[in-house]
Amino acid sequence: MSDWLLVRPAVPGDADALVVLGRDVAAEDGLWLTYDRTRGDERRNVRGVQRDPNVAVFVAETEDGVVGRLSIARDRNQYSHHVAELGLMVAANARRRGIGSALMEEAVKWAQRAGVAKLELTVFPHNEPAIALYERFGFVREGYRKRHYRRGREYVDAILMAYETTPQ
Repeated sequence: MSDWLLVRPAVPGDADALVVLGRDVAAEDGLWLTYDRTRGDERRNVRGVQRDPNVAVFVAETEDGVVGRLSIARDRNQYSHHVAELGLMVAANARRRGIGSALMEEAVKWAQRAGVAKLELTVFPHNEPAIALYERFGFVREGYRKRHYRRGREYVDAILMAYETTPQ
């Protein structure tokens, strides 16, 4: 990637760093629904991902350690097996440095290798920096889901965005 950033597949040894990242991002007001995984959960998840060609977890690592994560999973339905959903998180102190873009590039490479024709994600409408990143990357808004998620006692909307890939 570069001399300051490494994007690579997650390994079980990343579990502690993934838990810290997940909890920190989830603690930010309104950017993430929840994060309640333990170190053991993350270790099992990464081990499972290593054995399943339909899912992947990538981490972005700098001299500060793991500062970003991208999870991607292919739809298991035979009629939408060409679609994969992704989730992205970047530590607050590492944003706007190209880390999200580097992880998104890795997602597209993975999708092309896996024969995935479409990547999807959902984002909160008020998360304008994330929406700008996705749109710069080529994602388009496909739908608006009113009151789609429940966060605490309130319902929040979500934007469905997608990116068409060219499978190899």
